[in-house]
Amino acid sequence: MNGRTGRGLCLAAALLTAAACQAGPASRSVSLSGAHGRPSGVLTWAASAERLGTGVPGAQYRMIVHTSVGGSAPRIRFTNAFGDHPLTLDHVYAGLRARGAALRPGGNHAVTFGGAHRATVPAGSVAWSDPLPGRVPAGSDLAVSLRTPGAAGPASGHQLALQTSYTGLGGDLTAGDGGTRWTGTTGSWWYLDAVAVRPDRPATGAVAALGDSLTDGRHSTPDRNRRWPDYLARRLHTARGALQGVADEGISGDKLLTDGTGDGAGQSIGHRLDRDVLSQPGVRTVVLFAGVNDLKDHTGVTAARLIAGYRQLAHRAHAAHLCVTAATITPFKGWPEWDRGADAVRREVNDYLRTRGDFDAVADFDRALRDPRDPARLQPRYDGGDHLHPDDRGMRALADAVDLKRLDCAR
Repeated sequence: MNGRTGRGLCLAAALLTAAACQAGPASRSVSLSGAHGRPSGVLTWAASAERLGTGVPGAQYRMIVHTSVGGSAPRIRFTNAFGDHPLTLDHVYAGLRARGAALRPGGNHAVTFGGAHRATVPAGSVAWSDPLPGRVPAGSDLAVSLRTPGAAGPASGHQLALQTSYTGLGGDLTAGDGGTRWTGTTGSWWYLDAVAVRPDRPATGAVAALGDSLTDGRHSTPDRNRRWPDYLARRLHTARGALQGVADEGISGDKLLTDGTGDGAGQSIGHRLDRDVLSQPGVRTVVLFAGVNDLKDHTGVTAARLIAGYRQLAHRAHAAHLCVTAATITPFKGWPEWDRGADAVRREVNDYLRTRGDFDAVADFDRALRDPRDPARLQPRYDGGDHLHPDDRGMRALADAVDLKRLDCAR
């Protein structure tokens, strides 16, 4: 057993013991409203909520999330943002993962809401759990298990998790440490959108990466945490600065200016800024990386409209005393919807981002990924195969293009 594993087992055991001492009556239930009990800590993980399929009554989920900053008193946020029925959460547990669906021995502990083990989240709302005792290490896998006994209507969660989580039906699976009875898998996070901790240093903050499928990590390797926000989290952890938490608030297909259409389409970045960033604990900086979906959909989007959208988002974030790093739009020649007109708009927007002072910093993602021989294309070594999404090496190049010294500012 190495030192890190030994500490994790001790922490998991401490979580279980303290939770058992504080457990209340199993039959108690509470109805939550609004952003119940927003914590004062800092985000260690987050994923933007979107509409999933229809909720399944009696379904059980064991969802795996990867932390960025370590800390104590973890709290979990559950979402019913797109539901049209109240969401009842029952038999909710959390613990550090060992492997697959199995948890570290003795590490699964009950999650409560206002002291109750059963909670109802109204349609359109989110709710935070009570703080759990013990610590969650940085760079660990936290397993959140829940049951939705009366699920109905649209479910809320995150479609493209790029992380294997687990499902099961029948019996009560959520309280156990073992993984053998979790016979199904899912590539989405259901009803779960954030985890916060109390960091060791009170001044610790978080970065929210706000964007589309390039931020969501499409074409990065599943189950390996190789999205560019993951690489950024590792850089921040090594630098040991004031910013340690990283929240990946990317949604595939998302646009800067307009909502998507059809089932599962995400709200525009402007429409979800409050829920995904401004309401989250400890976020001090936003990295805004968006616009390519607006360009490639050929909806008559002009540079002036995109620039106005950037400025509006920067104004809202600054009004909330957040720093804003703007990322330039990366090339996509070779994608079926590319044309010279869209690329001209892209280059005009990027010139604005590089030269105007509407932001606190600029991350030149375009320069990091473009092919010097044809700047409208991705470099072949970074191309994930469709000429739009970078592979793992490209994701790392994006994270490396962020100037860590300029992420934090005085606001």
